[in-house]
Amino acid sequence: MGAKFAEWSTEGNELQPFVDELTVPPVLRPYAGDHGDVRRETEIALRPVWARLHRGLPPTLMWGYGGTVPGPTIEVRRGQRIRVAWTNRIPKGSEYPVTVVEVPVRPAGEPPASTEPGRGGAEPSKDVAALPAWSVTHLHGAQTGGGNDGWADNAVGFGDAQLSEYPNDHQAVQWWYHDHAMNITRWNVHAGLVGTYLVRDDEEDALGLPSGDRELPLILADRNLDTDADGRLNGRLLHKTVIVDPENSETKKPVTLPFTGPYTTVNGRIWPYQDVAADWYRYRLVNASNARVYDLVLVDEDNEPVPGVLHQIGSDGGLLPHPVPVDFDGALPALTVAPAERMDLLIDFRALSGRRLRLVNKGRGQPAGVPDAANDVRYPQVMEFRVGEAGECDGFELPAVLSGSFRAYEHAEVEHNHRLILLTTPGTVGGGGHPEIWETVELTPEEAAGIRLPTDGIVQVKGADGKVRTYRRTARTFNDGLGFTIAEGAYEQWSFLNLGGPRHPMHIHLTDFQLTGRDAYKVAGFDLGAGGTRTPVEFDPEKKIPLAPNERGWKDVFLVPPGQLLRVIGRFDGAYGRFMYHCHLLEHEDMGMMRPFVVMPPEAVKFDHGAGHGGHH
Repeated sequence: MGAKFAEWSTEGNELQPFVDELTVPPVLRPYAGDHGDVRRETEIALRPVWARLHRGLPPTLMWGYGGTVPGPTIEVRRGQRIRVAWTNRIPKGSEYPVTVVEVPVRPAGEPPASTEPGRGGAEPSKDVAALPAWSVTHLHGAQTGGGNDGWADNAVGFGDAQLSEYPNDHQAVQWWYHDHAMNITRWNVHAGLVGTYLVRDDEEDALGLPSGDRELPLILADRNLDTDADGRLNGRLLHKTVIVDPENSETKKPVTLPFTGPYTTVNGRIWPYQDVAADWYRYRLVNASNARVYDLVLVDEDNEPVPGVLHQIGSDGGLLPHPVPVDFDGALPALTVAPAERMDLLIDFRALSGRRLRLVNKGRGQPAGVPDAANDVRYPQVMEFRVGEAGECDGFELPAVLSGSFRAYEHAEVEHNHRLILLTTPGTVGGGGHPEIWETVELTPEEAAGIRLPTDGIVQVKGADGKVRTYRRTARTFNDGLGFTIAEGAYEQWSFLNLGGPRHPMHIHLTDFQLTGRDAYKVAGFDLGAGGTRTPVEFDPEKKIPLAPNERGWKDVFLVPPGQLLRVIGRFDGAYGRFMYHCHLLEHEDMGMMRPFVVMPPEAVKFDHGAGHGGHH
């Protein structure tokens, strides 16, 4: 039996959990005009906000959409085309709301400094403090033209507006919107520039899912806070990261880990509670953290996991084909949610009247609910549910089939192109100490015959079929030449191979994908110092990696652990333009793990003058 809830209470200067009620962002239903006329825009203004993250804290300066953190929940019907003017109303000269410090790494086994509040004597970055309010908004998951997508360089300053049009021709789904400004996304999002976006349709309506007061967004984000001269929490947002290399030999700059913080906020409150009736509830969850991957477990008063009440009914791209029970057993020991992933959840509180349940983040070294500071989970608590009496019974029953419109792609039946994207190990030559995205092109046997190994940018892969293929790196930074030109309407399989290091949540703009498989690979043949393989990276037939039951729907974020090759397939349809794909660890994205691609009419692709197209082989 784990630690009792009472042992979680904190004393002295520390914050008390579950004393603030969960807040619910306002709902905004934009004007769509008569008969689809969208000449009138809905303005959503970015403004400075003073927010109370916890009753034990003074107000915190943040930036919010529409004057709130998180921003309003935007709700539309399928096919309801809208225009939004994302207007920057943060005055020139405004104080940047995030203090940024870098601190030394501690010896192995000690809790990292990032698990503690305060700067620890580190000097704040003056360059970050001098940043202007420069922002561009990306509607994550939306199928819209490149000019509306929130291209990272097209950020606007005070008084200017980013005008975006969203067709919303998509099955019922939860998207979310957030800042995407080049180089500084990690700090702008940290400041509060996030919100959620719901598309409704008739198929969803017919399910009779919990709605109104029993459907709520849960926007999770971890944060850290600064302290005053006496060591008391002062409410100031603190982006504190750990230095793992004080002076990289290539760049002469320090290399830091992505940000994770000790405090979990839900809808802008640290460890809130919610009073719920003994009924079904629907929660639209998104992990809006910079880099934290949550392993969520629902526990009872004795810290024991609660099976039989939590069901996942949707993922990034909409409803799953069937409900997935989350019983915290062998199939799904925890609900793993990477940054930018969304999960549509149902909780059945009907048999739990008078109980208190808590959603916790499990550290890898302790049972659910037990602090695990050595593994970056100083405070496991996320939020508490206080179950009251039964409400008005609406007769809802969990359906066996959720989406009759979902169709699984059959690999052999869908004509498609192939792409191999390598995620490199930190320390690879030329990467400046950071992981990179390497785009590749396969060489013919004749082209590969004369290459001596290892050679920088040459990677050999021995696949499950036993064949050795040779790939040449064609791009590694955002500003390298355009690599992928894709015909609108084309199907593509993208394979992400993680050569070692952290796990990466990869996100591709514009379209939904289906996961087709995960394979284990032996990656010891990749030589960091040479920047290529000495011996092929090879498929490991001894390790079987089944897809998790809750990742068998529509996805636009895919977690790729080290030593794995993940295959996804999707159709690039419905829009043209220049888009991005990237790691959704925001620090990685800002430091170069992002690449462009272009979608154009297939008739125009015939005249393309240089970008590789791949091929089914």
